[in-house]
Amino acid sequence: MVKALFLVFFTIFTLFSQDDVTPLDDGDPLLSKVQSFLNADLYEQNSKFIDIVFSPRGNFYKYDKSLDVVKIISVLKENGLLKLHFRDPQELKLEFKTSGSALFFVKLLSDALRNMGYYRYVTISSNFDGNEFAWDISLTSEYALDPMNLQKELLKSGCKVLDIKRENATSWSYKIDMSGGFLNVPVLEDGQELRLHRSLDAHWLDVSKVSSIAITSSVRNRWYPYIAYYDASLNLIKVIRRDKRLRRARLKIPSSVKYIKIADVYTLKNLKDDLVLLPKGREDKKKLNDF
Repeated sequence: MVKALFLVFFTIFTLFSQDDVTPLDDGDPLLSKVQSFLNADLYEQNSKFIDIVFSPRGNFYKYDKSLDVVKIISVLKENGLLKLHFRDPQELKLEFKTSGSALFFVKLLSDALRNMGYYRYVTISSNFDGNEFAWDISLTSEYALDPMNLQKELLKSGCKVLDIKRENATSWSYKIDMSGGFLNVPVLEDGQELRLHRSLDAHWLDVSKVSSIAITSSVRNRWYPYIAYYDASLNLIKVIRRDKRLRRARLKIPSSVKYIKIADVYTLKNLKDDLVLLPKGREDKKKLNDF
């Protein structure tokens, strides 16, 4: 056992001391990006090790020849070079940039952050310069935002991380591609029943494939409908509010509507049971209230 451990340490020492290891090149885009995520001392102390773990270089480039920054950070984290955990809760500042719709972008990011456990944050600023929208937020956390987890959540909505910049341990900037973005919500299909289970959050649905929806509420529910219609960029088209308790209704869905949000005028605590949705083709023959 002792001999085996000695052999392992000797092998590692030999690797780090080889004269033929490719020297770090300050002009190498990959190593420049690696260096931007680490402080100077840590980078210098581990320069040979960094050169080894990031070889071959081609493994860290995408098909379009751009750097795979999420993979770079993943390797740094796995090898103990980049720590995302703080000793004490810290104020974390995050900047998100995109060239897409501002409303859609904020919704996508808000959902991703919530799914990662970040519920409380404050918007510092939001700005659109004609080409790019930037959303800056701050939050208090014991962890820096994990780029791998963020990428995982964004992929669920057809988005991906293009670039990441680190100002310091508590200040990060993310550039996001949302050209193929969509809300990761249930898609209503013609003739397929959907039940909206009790929730304290509004229900979002993709209604692009249906022309009408019949909604049935149980006798235990006290549902005062609040329904909002949105286009594909989340521009608000129409809002329906009813101060009257309803048990049955039918929504007509214009072709311009991509998403709807179903809630209650007062509180979703009014719903004790499911709301049952029947897209076009399965409406009940009983009288419905058209919206």
